[in-house]
Amino acid sequence: MAANEPSRAGAQTTLPSPLEGARQAVEVIGFRGISKTFPTNDGHASEVIAGIDLSVCEGEFVAVVGPSGCGKSTLLNMAAGVMSPTDGTVSYRGEQVGEANTRVGYVTQRDDLLPWRTVIDNVALPLELRRLPRRERVDRARAMLEKVGLTGFEDHYPSQISGGMRKRVNMARTLVYEPETLLLDEPFGALDAQLRLLLQQDLLDLLQESSKTVVLVTHDLAEAVVLSDRVVVLGTKPGRLLAVEDIDLPRPRSVDRERFSAETGEMQQRLWRYLENEVKKGVDV
Repeated sequence: MAANEPSRAGAQTTLPSPLEGARQAVEVIGFRGISKTFPTNDGHASEVIAGIDLSVCEGEFVAVVGPSGCGKSTLLNMAAGVMSPTDGTVSYRGEQVGEANTRVGYVTQRDDLLPWRTVIDNVALPLELRRLPRRERVDRARAMLEKVGLTGFEDHYPSQISGGMRKRVNMARTLVYEPETLLLDEPFGALDAQLRLLLQQDLLDLLQESSKTVVLVTHDLAEAVVLSDRVVVLGTKPGRLLAVEDIDLPRPRSVDRERFSAETGEMQQRLWRYLENEVKKGVDV
């Protein structure tokens, strides 16, 4: 056994095929032999992802962790249909993703709220694009703002609310049109540690009311463990699969309890043992 490889005790590790570790359920997102290469300014090619096979099943919460630049966000972009793989195929409920995937909701690192629209009008925007009647748009947006704790801020503009509130508005805007799958790219990455805890609990509480499939990209190992059912570990560029760890914490979960528990700490250590050498490859140590 390699020095940096965790023992097999505790959470189940699936190597090298993550498909065997997936739940025996309906596959929602399938990555088969995925590689992605981008051209560089000097005319060469840079491989970001290499040979990834991964299955995400219905109702599952999967977190993806790995060093910066290993292609985590690229995987989300391909699942959303805004980017195509160089090799391999991406499928959604058995159909190849070849264009924008309107069945997913994508929350990016930036909130991208429209500064000239009020909070409620920002949240209602997806419903407006779908040409729903104004009364229905407003009612649904107002109900979603109540769920994320922003009642009373409907008529504020983005510049008049805090960063944490903007993140909640962004999440509400995505959830209001009821996508069956959520793609979350570091949704809390720019926030302070205390606010992250609150918004992580908000997310868990919102998901408790539904059976949505979720894929979360994060650099925070504690966040990955506390929120997810499985953690996918990618190696350094080009991103390749290192491990898939099952997270056996019971649901519903309390972030403040689980994040600081001994069990969560042990799981983080297991993940870090996979990542330590990978991270060192990208820095001068």
